[in-house]
Amino acid sequence: MNTYSEKKSLQNLEGDSIDIKQIFLKIKDKWSWFFISVIFCLFISFLYIRYTPPIYQINARVLVNDDEKGGGIGKQAGALMDLGGILGGKNSVDNEAEILKTRSLMDQVVRQMKLNIVYTKKGSLTNREVYESPFKINLVQEVDTISFTKLKIDLEKNNKISISGKDVDLEVDWGQIFEIKGIGKLSISKEDSVEPNKGIYYVSISSIDERVAALMKQLSVGVYNKQVTIIDLGFSYPVPKKGEDILNALIKQYTQSNLNDKNIIADSTTKFIQKRLSLIASELGDVENKVQSFKTNNKLADMSEQGRLLVQSSGEITSELAKAETQVSILNDLEKYLKDTSKNQRVFPTSLLPQDMVFSGLMNQYNTLLIERDKQLLSVTEESPFIKNLDTQISELRKGILSNIQSTKNTFVVTRDKLISQRNQSEGKISNVPQIEKDYLKLARNQQIKQELYIFLMQKAEETAISKTSNISIAKTIDPPKAAVLPVSPKKNIVYLIGLFIGLIIPVTVVFVVDIMNTGIGTKDDVTNRTSVPVIGEISHNESDDNLIVANKGRSAISEQFRALRTNLSFYLKNENDKVILLTSSMSGEGKSFTAINLGNILALAGKKVLLMELDLRKPGLSVKLGVSNNIGFSNFTIDSSLKPADIVKQLTINKNMYIVSSGPLPPNPAEAIMSEHTPDLIAELKKEFDYIIMDAPPIGIIADAQLLAKYADVTLYLVRQKFTKKDQINIVEDLYSSGKMKNMGIVVNDISSKYYGYGYGYGNYGQSENKKWYSSIFKRMK
Repeated sequence: MNTYSEKKSLQNLEGDSIDIKQIFLKIKDKWSWFFISVIFCLFISFLYIRYTPPIYQINARVLVNDDEKGGGIGKQAGALMDLGGILGGKNSVDNEAEILKTRSLMDQVVRQMKLNIVYTKKGSLTNREVYESPFKINLVQEVDTISFTKLKIDLEKNNKISISGKDVDLEVDWGQIFEIKGIGKLSISKEDSVEPNKGIYYVSISSIDERVAALMKQLSVGVYNKQVTIIDLGFSYPVPKKGEDILNALIKQYTQSNLNDKNIIADSTTKFIQKRLSLIASELGDVENKVQSFKTNNKLADMSEQGRLLVQSSGEITSELAKAETQVSILNDLEKYLKDTSKNQRVFPTSLLPQDMVFSGLMNQYNTLLIERDKQLLSVTEESPFIKNLDTQISELRKGILSNIQSTKNTFVVTRDKLISQRNQSEGKISNVPQIEKDYLKLARNQQIKQELYIFLMQKAEETAISKTSNISIAKTIDPPKAAVLPVSPKKNIVYLIGLFIGLIIPVTVVFVVDIMNTGIGTKDDVTNRTSVPVIGEISHNESDDNLIVANKGRSAISEQFRALRTNLSFYLKNENDKVILLTSSMSGEGKSFTAINLGNILALAGKKVLLMELDLRKPGLSVKLGVSNNIGFSNFTIDSSLKPADIVKQLTINKNMYIVSSGPLPPNPAEAIMSEHTPDLIAELKKEFDYIIMDAPPIGIIADAQLLAKYADVTLYLVRQKFTKKDQINIVEDLYSSGKMKNMGIVVNDISSKYYGYGYGYGNYGQSENKKWYSSIFKRMK
């Protein structure tokens, strides 16, 4: 068997736990709260759907040439790779998806479409963004950093435009230039393509960076099927047509950017070739003029047969030597180009390189890194760690390319020197040729070398021009941007479902929180879980201000509850000498006087002679409620030995069997008055004359007077008031009971409201007709 302390600990633990059943009963009792809360939340959901601008989802699909996965575009591009590798290296669909997410692309779209200026039309209850506005804001001269500004544009006036906003109040004409702080100089012009529509508009002007950041959050790019090279793009926007145009512009900007990357290399090659052609053409012209002058001056119309044979025999050697000289010259120029620090950040003229896999790979990597560096500089600075890393890679690749060029040049130099040796041997055989023809052969050989170099450069120039014209983007749109028919936000079903959920959860939360925060007695379990003292009476809430319920409303539910209490007391007062009933509580206001009056009345109705003793000497209230004079009473008897018990006992008018001993004048020392030597004699005398004596004692939780009276009591009724008595105060009852300071203790729960207590007798309006309207119960439950 558990000891008392263990039992008490268990009771406290049970008392502090959450009673789900009781909470459910409370929730069930508050069904009207749920009804009103759900209707209100659904109405709020309706307003949200009605006046929230809908957001539409715009989708598009782009096919990308991925050499790792294949694709139709790559096959077309492959045919042009032989013209010098101008189209660049391999592409990855994942890399292209990341490029589509770059801020630089959206930045160009915002600037192109002027998306940092948003036009909104004022409606009856809400404002909606418009795509085609009847007027246009022109930024004539904007400040370096635009501050977000919202302007109200009133077109109601015939010839004037009213502009208002924060620190702005202007009236301007169409086309007039005006200045707004934080933006710069502006003007407003009419849009002839849009039908005039007077009214009030709002214009939001923000910086490019702010608008780009906002639009980037609305963009989604992903490769959802790894088996194909298709990129899915999504964009959410409240105006479907404008959203389609923004996404379409983004895709066009992406494809154009890709073409620009390819054309940068072709343009660099063309520029290099044109510069070399200009120089070689000048040198070739000079040589040809010298040849012509030599022939004219020396009247050399025809060479001798021997000279002609020597020229024919050395033709092949001279041709090969010209090619070798051309390659050495080109490689010298490329080497000089790479060593020039002013050209370190410019793309390499790739089509001039010998067709070698090592050169091609290094060149592709070098140019790709340079283009990537230029893109990144749109959003970061030269000091960025990413740019510094790219610079390191570019520098290393430039060294590798330079090393390969020098190695290749050395090879061609060896070939050239060998051909020169062969040419010298051939020239040794023409010693017998006249001096004039010797000089002519030297000029002709120099002319042939220059001409070969000029032809080579012209051929490369044509190849570069053809390849640039044939450049195509690595991506094409296979599913153009199209807005969904239904908006993605707000979704009606989800909004209404959330509204319903919130409508249900609010009352549950309120009931649950109130139950946790409530420290007062709410249910019978709140009492029984904290003490082993039995509950022997339960008194309902008194709807009226009448304290004499049993006397005036004998058929009421409260009267029946006092009758039940009278029956339960019979089990405590079994002996003839058991007559004294002590009423106490934890604090004032728990209904001791009310219970004493009606309990005494119900005992008197049974033919018993009942005495009420007003022993709350500090704050008497019983005599006031009964309308009895309190000029003489208990306090007089304790100090005046000449008084007899009969001198302080007064009969009550409410019942001939009821009497009262009032408290008398307030004594200076109430506790000592109760401890008077005359008190035991008085109680003994009164017990002989009355069947029941009901002592209305002070609260035991505040003062010790009730404990001083406990020795005279045969049964102690401890009053507990619902929603008034604190749960912790029940521990006082348990301590008194366990310590034996009071005997035959019983608890009476007063002021019970059945809807909170979860407990009732079912009397309802016992003995009364039911005339209340159906809706009255709803408002009663809401109280």
